[in-house]
Amino acid sequence: MQILKKELIVMDVEAGSSEEALRVMANHFVDAGVGKSSYPDAIVEREKNYPTALPATAFDIAVPHTFAEHVNEAAMGVCVLRHPVEFKQMGSPDITLHPQLLFMLAITDPKDQIAILRKIMKLIQNEEALNKIKDAKSSDEIYDLVSELLA
Repeated sequence: MQILKKELIVMDVEAGSSEEALRVMANHFVDAGVGKSSYPDAIVEREKNYPTALPATAFDIAVPHTFAEHVNEAAMGVCVLRHPVEFKQMGSPDITLHPQLLFMLAITDPKDQIAILRKIMKLIQNEEALNKIKDAKSSDEIYDLVSELLA
């Protein structure tokens, strides 16, 4: 099952805060029909209560997601931020990280979440891959890289 969607790969996003970055990305999910109209608010709210930033090998990343009732279909998107923004660390909200990549998820079945997160964990340990994603020149390039890494 390929959950990465090319139309949900957004590059060079200018955001002044984590909330702005989350809303920009979440609105793409709504526009693509993947997220319901409640999806952007739900993503922002869940991030406040359950932070998703992780220190990765190359630089920090975040894996924002929310509950299935805000989702129409399972999907994953990638957001490359022009400049890192502050997010709180997953499991340690007192630690502030500065992600440059967001791997946003729309999960319809919570049981699928663990397998997807496992693949993302493998990806974030690959410094070369993360740098290639960040430095990619097109969404097609990111799609090909991430698809291969999640396979």
